[in-house]
Amino acid sequence: MHQEYQPQQTEAAAQQHWEENKSFKVTEKPGQEKFYCLSMFPYPSGRLHMGHVRNYTIGDVVSRYMRMQGKNVLQPMGWDAFGLPAENAAIKNNTAPAPWTYENIDYMRNQLKRLGFGYDWDRELATCTPEYYKWEQWFFTKLYEKGLVYKKTAAVNWCPNDQTVLANEQVEDGCCWRCDTKVIRKEIPQWFIKITAYAEDLLADLDQLDWPEQVKAMQRNWIGKSRGVEMTFDLAQPIEGVADTFDIYTTRPDTVMGVSYVALAAEHPIALSVAESNPELKAFIEECKQSGVSEAEMATMEKKGVNTGLMAIHPITGEEVPVWVANFVLMEYGSGAVMAVPGHDQRDYEFATKYGIEIKQVITAADGSDTSIAEVAYTEKGTLINSGEFDGLDSAAAFDAISDKLVAADKGKVKVNYRLRDWGVSRQRYWGTPIPFKYTEDGQEIPVPADELPVLLPEDVIMDGIQSPIKADPAWAKTTHNGQPAFRETDTFDTFMESSWYYARYCSADTTDGMLDPAKANYWLPVDQYIGGIEHAVMHLLYARFFHKLLRDAGLVDSDEPFKRLLCQGMVLKDGTKMSKSKGNTVDPQALIDKYGADTVRLFTMFAAPPEMSLEWKDEGVEGASRFLKRVWRLAHKHSESGLVSAEQDLSALNGDQKKVRHALHKAIVQVSDDIAKHQKFNTAIAAVMGLMNVLEKAPLESASDKSLMQEALEAVTLLLSPIVPHISHDLWKALGHDTVLIDQSWPTVDPEALKQDSVLIMLQVNGKLRGKIEVETGASKGAIEALAMADANVLKHTEGKTIRKVIVVPGKLVSIVAN
Repeated sequence: MHQEYQPQQTEAAAQQHWEENKSFKVTEKPGQEKFYCLSMFPYPSGRLHMGHVRNYTIGDVVSRYMRMQGKNVLQPMGWDAFGLPAENAAIKNNTAPAPWTYENIDYMRNQLKRLGFGYDWDRELATCTPEYYKWEQWFFTKLYEKGLVYKKTAAVNWCPNDQTVLANEQVEDGCCWRCDTKVIRKEIPQWFIKITAYAEDLLADLDQLDWPEQVKAMQRNWIGKSRGVEMTFDLAQPIEGVADTFDIYTTRPDTVMGVSYVALAAEHPIALSVAESNPELKAFIEECKQSGVSEAEMATMEKKGVNTGLMAIHPITGEEVPVWVANFVLMEYGSGAVMAVPGHDQRDYEFATKYGIEIKQVITAADGSDTSIAEVAYTEKGTLINSGEFDGLDSAAAFDAISDKLVAADKGKVKVNYRLRDWGVSRQRYWGTPIPFKYTEDGQEIPVPADELPVLLPEDVIMDGIQSPIKADPAWAKTTHNGQPAFRETDTFDTFMESSWYYARYCSADTTDGMLDPAKANYWLPVDQYIGGIEHAVMHLLYARFFHKLLRDAGLVDSDEPFKRLLCQGMVLKDGTKMSKSKGNTVDPQALIDKYGADTVRLFTMFAAPPEMSLEWKDEGVEGASRFLKRVWRLAHKHSESGLVSAEQDLSALNGDQKKVRHALHKAIVQVSDDIAKHQKFNTAIAAVMGLMNVLEKAPLESASDKSLMQEALEAVTLLLSPIVPHISHDLWKALGHDTVLIDQSWPTVDPEALKQDSVLIMLQVNGKLRGKIEVETGASKGAIEALAMADANVLKHTEGKTIRKVIVVPGKLVSIVAN
């Protein structure tokens, strides 16, 4: 054993051993309990950042710990390789996305190996390879056959700069999340998957998941289940060939007597019809197209509208109310029409105030408190007023009474509704999976047959920064159908398609005759521990859950959910802000590995903060982690130089000090085990080992019994640290005299006898201040403890001349004396 810790040599040797022996390659073993640990795979941007390092270290710690518990552990890695960033980088670097992506994958794979992550590299996948996306295309055609896929023209968020559709979640403050370009509304043909058909399933199954409540709440809100009433308004002047009625949906039928106008979306058929002869309305509809379609943007934008001149008939009172077109109504949500109750909805209130529309109050507080609507809408539920026959009812009773009246009049029905909308999966960019459809010359859409899959994406292309190469190349789109000319779909899939099922493909990554091997998939799935950022709480996690249910219903998996347990790691901060290239505050993990070694980087990221909390980067923290590993190494070297002795010993022969050392050792094993297995608090687990090291460094190495105890302790320290710092642990295990390899060892076990103490330390307080400590026999009576405490020199000093008023004895912990 070298006297000084040499991380580069130590880590290279350990990694070589793991590589040569395929230490992390796993196969299905039905007789052994499995554990599938997965961290969200990275986009191959070129270099790992500290967020990657933290995420993947957490996963590796969990995986290695579970392996030491005797489980058959799968931990795979791959690449979320499609997407717009590759196109932008290719344009910038005058290359094509494919070579840029593959070069980055090679570099980042090497970085991951340098960090010692225990991946089964035989299962590696990249979503941009035909071997992967072929089965995504195949599955999409099967969903089409089942009626779960359709194409329609829809208003979308359109980024003029990137020339692509954005999901609502990809619009931030009205701008594209990638390039900050102002998003506009545009109507184009889009492919959709019917996620709404699974809304109730997605909602109900959240209850079976061991996920952070915050994430489950975000998904519940996104799905947005509500119970309300769908009611019909007649038009006072029907528009021939267009409409004589329209429907709205509301969760507040108790406010229906306060309706003073109705509002339509700009794309509503009634609005479009009126606009043909109304230049003001036509111009307003064009203006609306320049705004995005996300609900967040709708909530913050200035409320604008145009009166159509039409009147609608209130379904209960028969009164006429004006019909407006408003920019805050979306055609994609509900029916594209809303009843406006300005007295009890702030958005409606602001609109009515701006345009001088009547504001009625029909709800007041049940307790008689002030509910004036002179300056703001009253939005709480309460008691109905100014509502005719419904006056005096509370909101809940009014829901039933009003809905019953509407149903009886054939003007409405009670309905469960969801905010969730079908998943638009079409994108107009190049670097993605080609959507597997073709069209005949007469416009018929045809799913590409299985024997023609995959529809290959050409990789040798020139990016001009303006148009997708497959849209710009008519030759690529040319194909045939039944011997007749046809052309391919030139849109590609949203990249969330690829990340929605990659976890399942890992289970049988080498399968060539199917999307999955069900036997292998059902052995490993669901994922036991999933790790990734909370920024994926809605998009990725919801789509993956949906996709898993589609796989289930296709007979490819037999579980309901893909991820049993979820850990959302916090961000890595520097100077109080998230690390990013734009802020110039990034830390290069490669430079740290070169300087300190991977184990130091791993140790710091696990020790600096609990995994779910943000980690504040501090250079001195890295230095501290390095010093700690050197301490462990030095003690092991000192012990080996004194002569290795078997850890087996006669426990009855240990003296008092040795028993205290052994007690500290086994107490640490208990804490580290609980911190990792039950609480996933890796920082406190490391702190426990550091505390143990403080004890061991003071322990003697003189007698055979001392050395035997130190051997036991250092073996345990090595095992306890091995999931976190596996390289140095690999070397230490050999240095401690073992010819077996650490990766095959079990987690250290606790000796209950070692946890028993002959004596305990009692704190002594006088008038609330710590004045001394005494050691008493375990199990000593309160009287005996009190007598020893009152005889302590420090207690006598601080009670001299005073009257003892009270003595409180807490056995095993404290004696508190009150004197004056």
